[in-house]
Parts: sequence; C-alpha cells; structure tokens
Amino acid sequence: MRRLPTGLLFALPALIVLLALIAYPVVYTGILSVTDGSGAFTGTENFRDVLSARMTPRAFTNTLWWVGGSIIFQVILGTAAAILLNQEFPGRGIVRAIAVIPWVVPGIVAATTWAWMFHTEFGIINYMLTGPGLMDEPVGWLTNPDTVMPAMIAINVWKLFPFVAIMVLAGLQSIPKDLYEAARVDGASFWEETRYITLPQVRPVLIAVTLLLVIWALNHVTTIYAITKGGPANLTLITPIQIFRLGFESFQFNQAAALSVIFFVIAMVIVALYIRFLASSGEVAR
Repeated sequence: MRRLPTGLLFALPALIVLLALIAYPVVYTGILSVTDGSGAFTGTENFRDVLSARMTPRAFTNTLWWVGGSIIFQVILGTAAAILLNQEFPGRGIVRAIAVIPWVVPGIVAATTWAWMFHTEFGIINYMLTGPGLMDEPVGWLTNPDTVMPAMIAINVWKLFPFVAIMVLAGLQSIPKDLYEAARVDGASFWEETRYITLPQVRPVLIAVTLLLVIWALNHVTTIYAITKGGPANLTLITPIQIFRLGFESFQFNQAAALSVIFFVIAMVIVALYIRFLASSGEVAR
C-alpha cells in the first residue's frame, strides 16, 4: 500500500477542518437553493422568487453604493494618513498609536457609539453644528433619505481607513531614502515626491488592500444592521442584510440560500474582473 507523503499527513487535519467549515456549508447552501422546505427539488424557482422580489434591486443598488463609497474614501484617507504619519515630527509614535484606535474598536461598539452621536435630539454631531450656528435646526442623519447612507459610509470609512494607513505605512518604510534625496536635489516639491515616488512605490500595497476592502465591504453587515437594520424604508438595505432577513426573520431558508448563491457568484465575478484588470495592466502576474 502506497504511503501518503509526510507533508500531506501533517496537513491532513487542517484540510479536514477546512472541508468541514467551508466546503460543507457551501454545498449545503447550494442544495437548499434548489429545494423547498420539504427537500423536494424546485429547480430555479427560488432564484426567480428572490430576483422578482421588490427589495432585491434596491438591495443590490445600495450594496454598490456602500462598497464603492466606502472603498474610495478608505483608500484616499488611509493613504493620506500614512503619508502624514511617515513624516518626522515630535510625538509621532503616540499619534500612530491613536490613529489605529478606530480599527481596533469592536464593530458593535463603534456602531452603537456612532448611532448616539448621530442621534437627532441628543447626538453630539447636531450639537456641535447647531451650537455655533452652522445649522438652524438638528438634522435626522439616520432618518433622512439624503443622509442615512452617507452616514453609514462615513462610519465604515472611519472604521477601516486606519487599516489602509497601516498597510501603506509599512510599504512606505521600504522605499529607499535615496530616491527622496535625489528628488530634493532636483528641486522636487512635497507633492511631486508624493506623485512620482511615493504613490508608484506603494501601488502594489494599494492593489492588495483594495481587494481586501472589496471582499470585506461585500460581507460587512455589523455597522448597518446595528444602527438601522436596513431602514428606514430599506434605504440602507444591502444584500447581506436581505439574506439575513429572509433566513432568520422570515424563515425562508431556501430563498435566502438562493440569494446567497447569486450574491456569491456576483462577488466572485467582481473579484475576478478586478484581478483580470490588474493582470492586463501588468500589475499582477497572470
């Protein structure tokens, strides 16, 4: 009898755990998506039901706004913060430690705190804006259709931009100082150094970080669910929350599984297109 390689034997326990924790739920979700409550095969009926639901298009649209808005500002703010934290100034270590606080705060704690800060009557944000006379009356940040989704995006940006800053700051540490010294000899300004040296050098880091942010944003529900639960009037309803509602509030597990499969396929397509675009531009290996 042929013996298994030693390396495979050592990895086998981890592979078994991965199969149990990843493969089985994925397969079982696929089975649920094409069956009904009694286990009878229904084909694409569950998929047709969830796609024809009134909330589904709104949830997809909100998800696009949520993911796109969050990532754009997370990358911009995080990169700017990393560049500033890379400069020499007194107390830099303390400032760096303070800058990561939003990232290390538990998501539910951050969401609850921001919910009170955005409160129409008791929130400190309205108090700071109405006190000096910047606004005539308090704004219902979490009830106004024009402000509720931007408020959710702002909270998500605040929560994750420190992660971008840390990753970019690590990339900045690897840039040879000779490049900056040569640029200063040539009379380059700070903005020219940033444009022609800093950003090109940290581009690989930004590519990897952006991909992670896309994956996290597509799966993140803590902030929105803890504050608005997808409301008001489904204005902040995103697809992961719709899946949760179908499965654990309406107990329509088969339709929830079908929507999960659809969302999984869309997420994989987005990630694959992103990687393909990078490969075609020469940023990553094919």
